[in-house]
Amino acid sequence: MSLKTSTVGDEALDEFSGTLRGSLVQPDDQGYDEARTVWNAMIDKHPAFIVQCAGAADVISAVAFAKEHDLSISVKGGGHNIAGRAVEDDALLIDLSPMKSVRVDPDAKTARVEPGVVLNELDHETQAFGLATPVGYNSTTGVAGLTLGGGWGWLSRKHGLTVDNLLSADVVTADGELVHTSETQNEDLFWGIRGGGGNFGIVTSFEFELHGVGPTVLSGPIVHSFEDTAAVLSEYREFTADAPDDAVVWFVIRHAPPLPSIPEEWHGRKVLILAAFYAGEMSEGEEILQPLRDIGDPIADAVGPHPYAGWQGAFDGLAPAGNRNYWKSHNFVEMTDGMIETFVEFGETIPSELTEIACAQLGGAVNDRPVEATAYPHRDAEFVMNLHTQWEAPEQDEECIAWARDMHEAMTPHATGGVYANFVPEEVGDQQAAYRENYDRLVEVKNKWDPENLFRLNHNVEPTE
Repeated sequence: MSLKTSTVGDEALDEFSGTLRGSLVQPDDQGYDEARTVWNAMIDKHPAFIVQCAGAADVISAVAFAKEHDLSISVKGGGHNIAGRAVEDDALLIDLSPMKSVRVDPDAKTARVEPGVVLNELDHETQAFGLATPVGYNSTTGVAGLTLGGGWGWLSRKHGLTVDNLLSADVVTADGELVHTSETQNEDLFWGIRGGGGNFGIVTSFEFELHGVGPTVLSGPIVHSFEDTAAVLSEYREFTADAPDDAVVWFVIRHAPPLPSIPEEWHGRKVLILAAFYAGEMSEGEEILQPLRDIGDPIADAVGPHPYAGWQGAFDGLAPAGNRNYWKSHNFVEMTDGMIETFVEFGETIPSELTEIACAQLGGAVNDRPVEATAYPHRDAEFVMNLHTQWEAPEQDEECIAWARDMHEAMTPHATGGVYANFVPEEVGDQQAAYRENYDRLVEVKNKWDPENLFRLNHNVEPTE
């Protein structure tokens, strides 16, 4: 029994539980450990109570209960947040994962999405109509956390960030009220939730714009020997400099996973993987991507027609729930010779077979919008490096974390100084790097909507004292 639990009497708990359509889970209840577990195994926190919400009414009740009993609030959607802010010792965990509704309007090309939905569930519903909105690259990620941080993926060069496609949202505020927010209602709050994280309330419904995508797209990995990394990335740099917005190519340096597209004799050996995607017409994409496929002497080339939803989940197995994870990330405006040298240098010393140096290509429609359009400020990034440092044994913690920090430091001279908030691994990160020139405006939004910092278990924007 945690310290906080003892301050709330049984009568109050029974009364609170009776207001819920969902369920109240306490530390001694069956299912407590499962409910407090998140994707990153380095996170091991014990909330005082867990409210598994069935709808917005339960969220409103939970916020009121937390305030009445002076409980900290953490919020869980998909539970993928690298820093594990969905759970906290002695807090009230508001678990949105049971809220799974997705309602697609194929005529209007919109989707109304509840906050417990993960990416593959959203894609499942929208792809029934040949539609999609830009979301992330691991299909078990929660829509809510991804969106609130900004959100980007394979469609972003063509259609922008996830938040660039957010039309409206319903938010439970620190006052326990449900408000609707859009470009024309509560506009300051709408600006803030598009990249400012969970700082201003708990979103119970998102409305997204959809675009015609798939259901079959041109995509696939092109695999090279790690020894060819410098030469291949030099030509990759030339390709991406002139690529149309429909084309996106990310790269990964890692030990080759046992994917069917990679010859078995290469499994476990270091490789460079170019992951290619084309958002437009298949025949056009084949012509556009051919110069990329002509680079070097690939071990494997599996670029071809694939189901869009399948491509979205193609790499899920490389980042399963339950491993230990520590990420470090940088944004870049160009790919320099020094960066390529550093990719090779640290690729030599990758500390585990599960770890990967990943670099996404952005730009395009993401950077067509001005910095002040949304709270997400990184409209200059052409490339985003994320060190997916991943391992299984706790005794490797020190080695793996040190490697990630060393590579991050080595890449700093080439970077913008900004970092995607969803990629910050520490509980307390650098808010100025995450929010950059939009930080002061975020503080103003925080002062209005959450002046007492009730929603602080996040990449926190602190209100003015």
